[in-house]
Amino acid sequence: MKKHLGLALAVLALCGVRAAVQVDADLPAGNIVVEKVSGDEVFLHQDLRDTAGDWFYWSFRVRGAQERKLTFHFTKGNPIGGRGPAVSTDGGASWQWLGAQAVQGTNFSYGFGAQEADVRFGVAFPYTEQNLTAFLAVHTNNPHLKVATLCRTERGRDAELLRVGRLDGRAEQRVVITCRHHCCEMMASYVLEGLIAGLLADTTEGRWLREHVEFFVVPFVDKDGVEAGDQGKNRKPHDHNRDYAGDSLYATVRAIREQVPKWSEGKLRFALDLHCPTLRGGGNEQLVFVGGPDTNRWHEAERFTRLLEVSQTGPLRYSTRNNLPFGKGWNTPANFTAGLSFGRWAAALPGVRAAATLETPYANAGGVAVTDASARALGQDLARALQKYLADSENSP
Repeated sequence: MKKHLGLALAVLALCGVRAAVQVDADLPAGNIVVEKVSGDEVFLHQDLRDTAGDWFYWSFRVRGAQERKLTFHFTKGNPIGGRGPAVSTDGGASWQWLGAQAVQGTNFSYGFGAQEADVRFGVAFPYTEQNLTAFLAVHTNNPHLKVATLCRTERGRDAELLRVGRLDGRAEQRVVITCRHHCCEMMASYVLEGLIAGLLADTTEGRWLREHVEFFVVPFVDKDGVEAGDQGKNRKPHDHNRDYAGDSLYATVRAIREQVPKWSEGKLRFALDLHCPTLRGGGNEQLVFVGGPDTNRWHEAERFTRLLEVSQTGPLRYSTRNNLPFGKGWNTPANFTAGLSFGRWAAALPGVRAAATLETPYANAGGVAVTDASARALGQDLARALQKYLADSENSP
């Protein structure tokens, strides 16, 4: 079949007829609605599916556009970030920013090379189960990392649970970390990778953490949405991060609510939820820690953020002046009228000292590019700061 297709394309080329461009979202985390392809112009928009209101996540591939320059027109809002689209020319194995120079308003253009038969574009760098599996393979047989299943999702997938650190049940302190409550917030997953790598690193901080702390890590709270390419944010009737009160709708949230209190045994000291903010704007292009209404837990989280600020070494620079305590900016009671978030739920667990959310921008953080590498470096900075915070807490009354 491929041989015949290649022959047909060759005949079309000899006749001066260009083959039809194929634009689709039939790939993990794919999301796009193609309205029409007219010559070198592609008209499309993000698929909002069961989202209440508007959001900006999209990811698609283009095949059969070699040696052509196409312009992609978004027809519903402007879902392009400050560094333009993310692009991959190797089947999604690696990504880079196309750059703002390729963007004009709500459109972007791309010139396809002669060998670029499959090019992928996205609002940022996708991160799915495939990425996590590749990361975990590097740490196969590490005695300080156990890969388990949190639960089965509504669509029959395994939602991963990672246990990291001291796993013999004798850890003095415990930490819970969650990611992808909103499935579209993929850059947070690269931060999580770096954080786990920091926990397992042969460093003074890594060794201390593996001796004293056990981590309960949920990489994909909305696992189904991650794989399907959903928006996740503002999912109807409510999203995963508003599901921590009453009878939870989602299997992963039910499992977290059931398992974390039993596992922690009153030794839980820190709860951290990893997110990405909205796409553009000054406050959304900085690293921001967001606090809940429990002032004691937030004051402890602020103590952690001060340690992060003075110890960080990565290119994404965090400043405590960007912290968003409850009652400031958008972090007000009006935004929490429906449901209960993970952070507010975790802040009430026995023994917990600090609970916070970290928002890592999709593309720009203080003018520095957010990439897979820079986000992982941020995660390693978080691991070092956690060691300093927990070591100090161990000696506190």
